[in-house]
Amino acid sequence: MRVITTTELRTKSKQLIEALREGYSVDLIHRSKLVGKFQPAQVAQPLTRADIEQVQKFAVALNLPKLSYGERRKRYGHHLAQKYGKNLP
Repeated sequence: MRVITTTELRTKSKQLIEALREGYSVDLIHRSKLVGKFQPAQVAQPLTRADIEQVQKFAVALNLPKLSYGERRKRYGHHLAQKYGKNLP
């Protein structure tokens, strides 16, 4: 199943689910025009030790300053005041 119409959505939902589970994308047709596309959801791959080490290398390369919780709160409060005004609690 590569194409499904809007009226067939009610009757062929099982075939649509099966096609998506098999990895196929399905085009949605309404009044002889392509209006959308169903694509299977992408499953996130679990992080491996190599991925974690790569992220740690990037973090070291960025060389960001170490901030205390008080400094983070102060900067975030300043950001909120600029974005929304000073009348926030």
